[in-house]
Parts: sequence; structure tokens; C-alpha cells
Amino acid sequence: MDQVERAVQFLMRDGLVVYPTETVYGLGADALSDEAIRSVYDSKHRPLSQPISIAVADVEMLGVVARIGPLAEEFVDRFLPGPYTVLVEARPLLPVQLHCGTGLIGIRVPAHPIASELLQRFDGPITATSANTHGAAEPATINDVHCYRDYTIDAGRLPGTPSTVVDLVNRAIIRPGVGLDEVVAFLRNR
Repeated sequence: MDQVERAVQFLMRDGLVVYPTETVYGLGADALSDEAIRSVYDSKHRPLSQPISIAVADVEMLGVVARIGPLAEEFVDRFLPGPYTVLVEARPLLPVQLHCGTGLIGIRVPAHPIASELLQRFDGPITATSANTHGAAEPATINDVHCYRDYTIDAGRLPGTPSTVVDLVNRAIIRPGVGLDEVVAFLRNR
């Protein structure tokens, strides 16, 4: 059994998996499982009042978990998959604890081949929060990961700069990161 298949096995049992993205290591859990999501909050020592982003395999899966307006559709077509987290309207099938009742969910479509394969094989959304304890630096290597997890996929050193988080409902940058200038130009020209 390869690393990705082992990771999928843990995800299917509400386990926590550290996986690489094109930015930093993420902490993945079944994003449709209340128990798995609680484990993510516990592992990171993250306040329950702070939302957790999710990752999806592709644009089709994104449409299943979120409502995509015209601006978001244009952004997704241009930038995803890639190192961006888009904040869009969550569909009711997502557990409220992911978006803390805001109705908006952060979503990634990672371009990293391992993350992409993991999502395809799991065939469902997983959490996409960085694999760090709350307030700590984003992990660029496995040695930087200090939160509890059941399984780790080590892909060596990653770039270490987090994704740019862009709110496509309110047209705002929430967190600057990779590709910020392109996102600012995109929003300015719409």
C-alpha cells in the first residue's frame, strides 16, 4: 500500500493526516465528519470560533460544497488549482463548525500532485488548515509539524509561504500570501 492509500485509510476512519501542498503542510481530516473536524481543532489547539478551510479535488467538487457567483467562477477558472484559498458561500451539506456559522467557507484546490491525488482517491473534501498549532509558523518541513496526527506524507521541504486568502463575496484580501499581486490586479480590474 502506498503513502496516499494509507492516508486515505486514516481519513476514512476520521483520522488526521499531514499532507503536502504547493505552499505548506496541511492537516487533513474528513471535512464532512463532525468528529474529524473536532479532532482538527483539538490537534491545533485552535479556538472553536475560528473557521477551518477545506480542500477539494477539482472545480466540480468545489461546486458541490459551495455556491459560486460570477466573480468566483472567473477567479476559479483563472487561478485554480493553485496556491489560493477562496472564501465563498458554503452549501448546507458542510458542517457549521467549519465556517463557525458565517455561511462562508475557505476552499483550496491544491496543485501539488500528492495533495491532488489524495483528494481524488478520498473522493471528498478534507480540511486544509496548516499543520501547525494555533499561532505557530506554517510548516515547511515535517520537522516543523508539532500537532497531533495519525499519519504523515513527507514530501521534503515545501516553499513555506501560505496561500493567499481572498474573499470573493466581499471582494477583499483576508491573508496575503503566494500570488498576492495577481489577485490584487484581478480584483482591481473587476
